[in-house]
Amino acid sequence: MRESLDHFRIALAQTGVGSSDFDLNPDTVLPAGRVLRPAGVLAPIVEGPDGLNLLLTKRSAALKHHPGQIAFPGGKQDEGDVDVIAAALREAHEEIGLPPECVEVLGTLPPHETVTSFHVTPVIGFVKKPFNILPEPGEVDEVFAVPLDHLLNPENYVIQSRRWRGQMRHYFVVPYGPYYIWGATARMLRAWTEIIQK
Repeated sequence: MRESLDHFRIALAQTGVGSSDFDLNPDTVLPAGRVLRPAGVLAPIVEGPDGLNLLLTKRSAALKHHPGQIAFPGGKQDEGDVDVIAAALREAHEEIGLPPECVEVLGTLPPHETVTSFHVTPVIGFVKKPFNILPEPGEVDEVFAVPLDHLLNPENYVIQSRRWRGQMRHYFVVPYGPYYIWGATARMLRAWTEIIQK
């Protein structure tokens, strides 16, 4: 297990190219002078009986933005956050009850630009000890674990399409059981597979 974590740490230390929701849609024209808001999300790795897993959340169906979608815990950087890593840790504590002191930060992926104008930095962290998962009422419907081997295998990713704002939009999907992991979450995970394959 420690060998895998060390491999992640070394891979994440490399400088990489950022990703975006537009990677598979090269014809998209982005507005000049757009302002992106900094945000951080946490990819919490936990040790399971069969190996390493990643915790993900299913957003509440009652939310205005991205209801019911699969996401990392995280959110925008607030004034009180030292950086996007601090934002990711704070949000993970608020959303799933993960204490920041339980997380060993292994590194970050290059930032990801979303269609909602966020500049999201994925923070990869190992959860050093068990904690009580406490989904935030009204925001998180479910917290679940996915084998990391499944998410870091590029062969498990497919490209799908749907019409969005009058145009066809293409995006990555990495299905797992009943969970439809797509969009920005799948793209950031796909970027992680690219980094560790180098």
